[in-house]
Amino acid sequence: MVHEANVKQAAAEKQLKEAQGKIDVLQAEVTALKTLVLTSTPSSPNRQLHPQLQSPGTRGAYKLGHSRNKSASSTFPSSLGKPEPPSGPVQPAAKEEREMDSILYAEFLLWKENPGLERSSAFLSRIYREDIGPCLSFTRSELSQLVQSAVESNSLTIEPVAMSALPVVRASAIECGGPNGFRAAIETRCALSGMSHLCQHRIQLGDKGSYYYISPSSRTRIAAVCNFFTYIRYIQQGLVRHNAEQMFSEVMRLRREMTVAKLGFYVTEQS
Repeated sequence: MVHEANVKQAAAEKQLKEAQGKIDVLQAEVTALKTLVLTSTPSSPNRQLHPQLQSPGTRGAYKLGHSRNKSASSTFPSSLGKPEPPSGPVQPAAKEEREMDSILYAEFLLWKENPGLERSSAFLSRIYREDIGPCLSFTRSELSQLVQSAVESNSLTIEPVAMSALPVVRASAIECGGPNGFRAAIETRCALSGMSHLCQHRIQLGDKGSYYYISPSSRTRIAAVCNFFTYIRYIQQGLVRHNAEQMFSEVMRLRREMTVAKLGFYVTEQS
């Protein structure tokens, strides 16, 4: 009887441990979902969770990425209505390769042992110096510092401008960002770059800060940095279930996004 009781107790303890493990997994998933739903500000929010951020022509079909231009030789038909054969042998499509940098990977592994958002680590210090700083360096330097601080504290909001619901105001009245309740004119000045541009988005620093209208390029640069911070926060919270090499690969991809964005390249939505 004592043996049977011990067996039953061991089985019950095993089931309890398994149940606790499942509960921990579910709690981590709930935390991740709450983060996705509640943090509508960082980088590119989930447009299915936030349909109000989608333009009327792109709701339900939002897609990020660069579209490739089709070859002219394959799009223009000949006079007989048949596509012209290629003049030369078909070249195989180029494949992008990547080699892991041992120094960068070692810095990432050292940071991963005790992940944090402090700049003291060699990993984040390098990224601040090579990517984050240049990406968030705009003509209006004082506002740029405020934007970087808001991104770091996860308190920056990016939202599209309603181009039809609100009255038009002159560009001079909103040169450095329009007041709450007014929309941007057809063309106004970006609050960060100071250049005249079609500003379809605005940012807010904190819950009660002023609104600042920004150009598409400025929005892309801010979003790229927000994407990076969002991912390393997930790593810090233990929500990323990948191995170290996969995490490092994603970090390098996000660093490339910041590099491309700071050079002025951005993707436009097409309806």
